[in-house]
Amino acid sequence: MESRIDNRKFKRVTRRELLKLAPVLAVGAFAIPKVQEPLLKAGLRFSDWASARLFRSGHLATTFADTEVAPFEKFPINGYDVEDPGVDLEKWTLTVSGAVRKPGEYTLAQVQSLPRVRQNTRHVCVEGWDVIGRFGGARLSDFLQLIGADTTARFVYVECADDYYESLDMATALHPQTLLCDEMYDRPLTREHGAPLRLQIPTKVGYKQAKYLINLSVTNVLARVGYWEDQGYSTFYGL
Repeated sequence: MESRIDNRKFKRVTRRELLKLAPVLAVGAFAIPKVQEPLLKAGLRFSDWASARLFRSGHLATTFADTEVAPFEKFPINGYDVEDPGVDLEKWTLTVSGAVRKPGEYTLAQVQSLPRVRQNTRHVCVEGWDVIGRFGGARLSDFLQLIGADTTARFVYVECADDYYESLDMATALHPQTLLCDEMYDRPLTREHGAPLRLQIPTKVGYKQAKYLINLSVTNVLARVGYWEDQGYSTFYGL
């Protein structure tokens, strides 16, 4: 009888000590070069998975008064490759494909015919800076309705005139603050800021907010996730 009690105590102590050692072992594992990258990737995948499930489609990002908006000239320009890929604004169209009932070419006028939204929200860059700006455009959800998108699909994928590319989970694409943005500060979007059309997503970090849009696809399968994500950055990166 006494030996069985001692055995149970030993098991409890062993489990307790292992739990205490687990963080130390995890940190120690990072010292092993062969397991560093797999551990980091696994942690990032778990973070993206958890963030996606915690995302609340009806929860709005903070909006700000006009007095809190930074001056237009103080809004940083963060380019991926070139500040102006030379889009012909007169001939520009957005090519739509994938799981939609109405694929084809859409003009800026068609996007602008949708209900207008203007919002003062914070733009957060992965490099560590943030700024409050004023943005305007059509809700991406309204455009998806216009093109007859299958909103049970998993992703909206976009390609850009400067060869950048990005994807959004469908819940983010349908969020009421996610815009196809064609203006800043109540003026048409400038070339440096992504004219004629960019994504503006106050629930996401800056690199998700692709500029110079030229292609949009609704899909369940991604050959490429995003320019930075394919180099190891977070896929979800919600704020």
